[in-house]
Amino acid sequence: MEPHADDAAVVEAILAGDADAFRTLVDREAAAVIRACHRILGDLGEAEDVAQEAFVTAYRSLGSWRAEGPFGAWLSRIAVRLAIRQATRRRTVAWVSPGAGGDGSSDDPVARLRSDGSADPEGLMLRGERQLAVRNAVAALDEPYREVVALRFFAERSLDEIATLTGRPLGTVKTHLHRGLIRLRGQFAEGES
Repeated sequence: MEPHADDAAVVEAILAGDADAFRTLVDREAAAVIRACHRILGDLGEAEDVAQEAFVTAYRSLGSWRAEGPFGAWLSRIAVRLAIRQATRRRTVAWVSPGAGGDGSSDDPVARLRSDGSADPEGLMLRGERQLAVRNAVAALDEPYREVVALRFFAERSLDEIATLTGRPLGTVKTHLHRGLIRLRGQFAEGES
């Protein structure tokens, strides 16, 4: 039995009217989808919103899932596309609000600073800027490079899964990934000069 055969049975149940069956897929895939969106967007709240939109889109499109690969990979592809679209709509300025989340559970870099000085504010800032630069550079790539790079590194999909998802031969996926990474390196090399 193939690993995604269970996915096909759950999707068939959903399409047959079982309202609780979709919860099975959401419970199983939510963490991976949110993580992929967070890697692209860098903001947990925004990532959760985009992940929710991805689940709604997937639910509405269940009839188009061909069951040729894992449901999670198909869902990740939807989520990555939505997250990249959201990232390209953003303004380039990121505001830091020191008072956010007064309970100390904030993802805010300022809130993560320890009073004992063990966290380096400059290091946090540089790491945040570097992550933002990478996300923006990936979002600026042309298709199909953007999709392959995002699925590989943000959605953590294997090359075989990407080939199945995109309907491209494995060799083509490898070529697109290689060329996309070369373009990314070129963007960063231009920025340094």
